[in-house]
Amino acid sequence: MQSLTNKNFGLVIAFLVPGFIAICGVSFRSTTVNVWIAGTEGVSVGGFLYSTLAALFVGLLCSTARWLCLDWLHHHTGIARPEWDYVKLQANLGAYTLLEENHYRYYQFYGNSLFAWWIAYGCWRSTLAGQEPQPADLAFAGISLLLYLGSRDTLQKYYRRVEDLLSPTSTIGIITSPLDFSKHVAERNAKSLS
Repeated sequence: MQSLTNKNFGLVIAFLVPGFIAICGVSFRSTTVNVWIAGTEGVSVGGFLYSTLAALFVGLLCSTARWLCLDWLHHHTGIARPEWDYVKLQANLGAYTLLEENHYRYYQFYGNSLFAWWIAYGCWRSTLAGQEPQPADLAFAGISLLLYLGSRDTLQKYYRRVEDLLSPTSTIGIITSPLDFSKHVAERNAKSLS
């Protein structure tokens, strides 16, 4: 069996985990989904498979909502998508992949989880219709803010570091290893502090 690598770990946190958050919320409203999640009729391979496929599907839907709404919001509130010279991509593919796995996948996690969190909260809150606000409502707002800020931070870092690598005006040349790129980022940060 294949071990968990950076690449498949990134995909799990970017799509599967947010999808699972959302379907856990849906389980408050759907007895079928509740059976898949809680295993109230016993643990089954079918329930595991259905819940995993549902989580993946919902995670991809959350990703589409993130792309449509959150990316637009970030781009219109100060995070500009930089211009990249894709001719440099092939020579720097290893460093680019590292940046994607260490920054962009986390951006996808935070952004996708924000939408999944709203789905889960909405499903849970709808079971309490007519009740006064709960302490969990405050926690919902706090976690939403945390996910939003996390998405904003990781997208900024991703854009800035890929710009260092692929900008038409970049002077760093070809990065042959992640260590070379880390050294470049450390040097750039040291210059910006002085």
